[in-house]
Amino acid sequence: MPDLIQERAGVPVLVCDPAGPPVATTEQALDLIGAAFAGAEVVAVPASRLDPSFFSLGTRFAGEIMQKFVNYRLRLVVVGDITAHLAASTALRALVTESNRHDHVWFVPDLDALDARLSAGA
Repeated sequence: MPDLIQERAGVPVLVCDPAGPPVATTEQALDLIGAAFAGAEVVAVPASRLDPSFFSLGTRFAGEIMQKFVNYRLRLVVVGDITAHLAASTALRALVTESNRHDHVWFVPDLDALDARLSAGA
């Protein structure tokens, strides 16, 4: 499936195809932001599409990507199992915990969890 805007829990979400191109540069992240401008408020990116450097906070790649989404007033949701990355990094665990307390960037295990968060109005 291509990246598609879907209404999920009453919110327009750009649901990115797990088989789509990887997000390994800020330019590729900006491509997703541009696609979201077709009417999405949230961009749900499968964790598998994110370059491994996203999960290694020392690269600053995650921070750059997250800041782009905040600047463009779009919510970024990383969807999928990131357990292995969390086990390898205390800093990443802290980032995920803190991000999930707020409204700009969420980390969820699957689209059902995203729907639940959106339904809760979080």
